[in-house]
Amino acid sequence: MNDRNAADEVDSVLTALVDPTRRQLLDLLAAQGETTATKLAEQLPVSRQAVVKHLAVLDAAGLVSGGRVGREVRYSVRPAALDATARWMASLAAEWDRRLAAIKRIAEAAERDAP
Repeated sequence: MNDRNAADEVDSVLTALVDPTRRQLLDLLAAQGETTATKLAEQLPVSRQAVVKHLAVLDAAGLVSGGRVGREVRYSVRPAALDATARWMASLAAEWDRRLAAIKRIAEAAERDAP
């Protein structure tokens, strides 16, 4: 995957996770495993149709997948996109840690050299 695709994937995941209902859906799916939109809607203060729309956004971001089993569509978590986003965030945090450590070294050196 090239840098542009990776950045697009992270953007898509972050956009999907902005909504608290989608985060709650992801939490429910992670805890329960594979389940239907109907069962998820029973646990949320939104309609089944709203759950299906939220699941479509999560699916487009690569966070969930839906597979037909008979007449039902069962959804489950796909952690790869979330893992990639977590790696990006960890890399970003590490870069800030390096920058702050450099600032600290400069400040300490300036303090030692002060009259």
